[in-house]
Amino acid sequence: MLRNSKGHRTMTKQSIFGRISQLAKANINSLLDSAEDPKKMLDQMVRDYTNSIADAESAIAETIGNLRLLEDDYREDVEAATEWGGKALSASRKADQLRTAGNAVDADRFDNLAKVALGRQMQSEKEAKQAEPQIASQTAVVAQLKDGLNKMKEKLNQLASKRNELIARSKTAEAQTKVMDAVKSIDIMDPTSEVSRFEDKIRREEARVRGASELAASSLDAQFESLEDLGELTEVDARLAALKSGGTSSITQ
Repeated sequence: MLRNSKGHRTMTKQSIFGRISQLAKANINSLLDSAEDPKKMLDQMVRDYTNSIADAESAIAETIGNLRLLEDDYREDVEAATEWGGKALSASRKADQLRTAGNAVDADRFDNLAKVALGRQMQSEKEAKQAEPQIASQTAVVAQLKDGLNKMKEKLNQLASKRNELIARSKTAEAQTKVMDAVKSIDIMDPTSEVSRFEDKIRREEARVRGASELAASSLDAQFESLEDLGELTEVDARLAALKSGGTSSITQ
């Protein structure tokens, strides 16, 4: 027979079902485009989907359990109807046998038992019939819940992938910003930069070396010039000595 708790069993968690449908249909890209901080929104969406999936799995498990109880009760009612039908047939046959034997009193008693059994059979058949649409409805709800749950899991995978992609892009942009800042800080065209000052120092040192080289070269040239002057004086003295000795003032080879 159908139990009084069947009506409670057929109730589904409509709030969970509505939440599943809403999240399963959510347009992730559209939500991210309108978000001030996409990363924070993704993190929150991942948490929402994860929690909702856990709630949905619990609700679906309960709904499936209620469906199985309905099916069990339905089978019990069908079996009971068959059983009461068999008892009614047995009582009716017994009544016919007793009436044939001339025992009308007992025959009537068994006919009454057959009527009671038939009444129980009809009640079981009625309850089984009433359960059929409930079972069909619950079966459809379970199918919808499972479909929504699968879509939510797919969305969760998309969210996780999108989140990882966004974080990777954010890290890349951050690294590029750091590189650009570093490049700006050592701009060799900036006269106030360390590189510029170091280059200026090297140029001054190079100029000092060039000046020292020029100075050394001019000093060496002066020495050679003094040697040439000394040679000319020596030749003059030689010619003077030659004149004094009665020779000529020029020396021919």
